[in-house]
Amino acid sequence: MWIRKKEIEQLSEFVKGYISGDELDIRDNREGAFPVLKNDIYSLVNKKNEQIKVIESERDILSDYMADISHQLKTPITSMMIMADLLEDAEPEKQAEFIHNIRFSLNKMEWLVGALLKMAKLDAHAVEFTKKDLKASELVEAVKPSVAILLDVNNQTLELKNDGVINCDKRWTVEALTNIVKNAIEYSPKDQVIEIDSGTNPMYDWISVKDSGNGMSREQYAALFKRFENSTNENGFGIGMPLALSIVKGQGGTIDVDLGGEGQGSTFIIKFF
Repeated sequence: MWIRKKEIEQLSEFVKGYISGDELDIRDNREGAFPVLKNDIYSLVNKKNEQIKVIESERDILSDYMADISHQLKTPITSMMIMADLLEDAEPEKQAEFIHNIRFSLNKMEWLVGALLKMAKLDAHAVEFTKKDLKASELVEAVKPSVAILLDVNNQTLELKNDGVINCDKRWTVEALTNIVKNAIEYSPKDQVIEIDSGTNPMYDWISVKDSGNGMSREQYAALFKRFENSTNENGFGIGMPLALSIVKGQGGTIDVDLGGEGQGSTFIIKFF
């Protein structure tokens, strides 16, 4: 088989252009080994370009991620540094107040770092989920210790309607469900009930959490699962709901939201397909 010098030069120019970042097309629909080689090289180049774009995108996401983390940690650290400087010369009552505030800030930072580590593992697909059939009541009972104080302060209660069977990873699903319940507590008035329901159909197992608030606007919903954006509570970081979604998606599920309104609270439905 004869290959013309011009074709070799074109192929060489294509490779040089690829190295320089140019976008060229050398696909050849003729028969023969050399056109097949050109098409294979073109496919390889395209595949590598796509991989490079993915890496660049992940790099940009990581950069934004680190900037958000830095911003979230900066505020409590600055606050603690100021209180530590004032602590020695403060009156006893103020000292007690400063120590309480420092401990509070440390607890917030501990939770944030723990949540970010979990999210990093999920993003890296480094979590192995162990799914088994569990009663919804088992999940709810495991959630209660983490929200007991919040429920007590607001005189709220959790009420499970139907005790369905959910096929999921208990540890991680409890983490996700806890964040959703905390969100429901935040949006519900005092002295109200947080309603939990569950069930199974031919497509998926589900467990839902309904708050007793006034529903959610589309603007609130748009920011709901964006990291560091959705927190009406001054003590929050806006990471609980994105973490919950990552956990559920990691198990092949999703979270649907009924926005509510007109006297109805919002309902979060975890679905495991």
